[in-house]
Amino acid sequence: MKEDFHIQAIGLMSGTSLDGLDVCCCTFRREKNKWSFHIDCAKGYGYPDDLKQRLGTGAQKMSALEFITFHSAYGKFLGERVNDFMREFGVRPDIIASHGHTIFHEPQKKIMFQIGDGAAIAAETRVPTVSDFRRLDIMLGGQGAPLVPIGDRLLFADYDYCLNIGGFSNISFEQGEKRIAFDISPVNYVINHYCREIGLEFDRDGEIARKGSICPELLEELNGMEFYHQSGPKSLGREWVETLVYPMLERYELGLEDRLRTFYEHAAYQIARVVRAHPVSQDTGKMLITGGGAFNKFLVERIGALCPCEIVIPDRQIIEYKEALIFAFLGALYMADEPGCLASVTGATGDNIGGMLFKVSDGRTD
Repeated sequence: MKEDFHIQAIGLMSGTSLDGLDVCCCTFRREKNKWSFHIDCAKGYGYPDDLKQRLGTGAQKMSALEFITFHSAYGKFLGERVNDFMREFGVRPDIIASHGHTIFHEPQKKIMFQIGDGAAIAAETRVPTVSDFRRLDIMLGGQGAPLVPIGDRLLFADYDYCLNIGGFSNISFEQGEKRIAFDISPVNYVINHYCREIGLEFDRDGEIARKGSICPELLEELNGMEFYHQSGPKSLGREWVETLVYPMLERYELGLEDRLRTFYEHAAYQIARVVRAHPVSQDTGKMLITGGGAFNKFLVERIGALCPCEIVIPDRQIIEYKEALIFAFLGALYMADEPGCLASVTGATGDNIGGMLFKVSDGRTD
């Protein structure tokens, strides 16, 4: 390992909440085996309605030919947005690292697919591109998720817990000499689904849920689901929500306010339960909250009321772009030949350097 290393990378992140595409350009430095980062520029790009529909549920129903065509077309879309981004901010990074968009995630069957062809991104941008970070871990018996904890460990070590709240909530923390991480519960994936039924994209500040009342029977049933009583590593996908959670919520025939209020309490309770079950020190500890859910005032209030730790909400840029930042970091780690996927997190048979590199020969070589 070379002791000193620096690189500029763009990270692309598209989450299950379908908020859009996050693009984050960062400079990373490793000096005396300690990593640091600087966000050079970042921007979010919304999805057109037809693309959002295909990413949401449409891709799962496509024929094989339609699916692979969409895979290439979405990769081209990503490359075009990166070109727009590079022109706007005047940057040209050493590497692009793309998360893609999760369409299938069933690790127990060794099945996963992140749509968005990395080859199409590299062809559009003429910048070396790494994509498909999860597949090797899946084949090594892991969950292929979460991938963010390596960044939590190396870039955000000042916090005892790193909680991200997006389509799903996930957490990471140190336990002994190992980084432990896993998905906790669905959050925005469910909340946004029901808000769309009344023409809203999300529950701003949690104001709809704040007006509702908790249904104790539904809350008990939600909290009793088998997943919450399994030990990690473990991860969640849309299939689990659509098969188990939606039918459970709809059996109770509640109004939207009560349904969301109950679900908020469930999400906050599950986060607090994990923190209480994994104390990291004698004091209360600090928990960094990022992701779109960090903007939801009512949800953060409920987490703070139930969690026995100090809640830290960082600046807006970290909240919005932390996952894209860490995917840029995964690109840096790939180029530094360092593992980006931790077996202690995913349950794979070993740490690994996942991803496929695509590089156009007439691209940047310095």
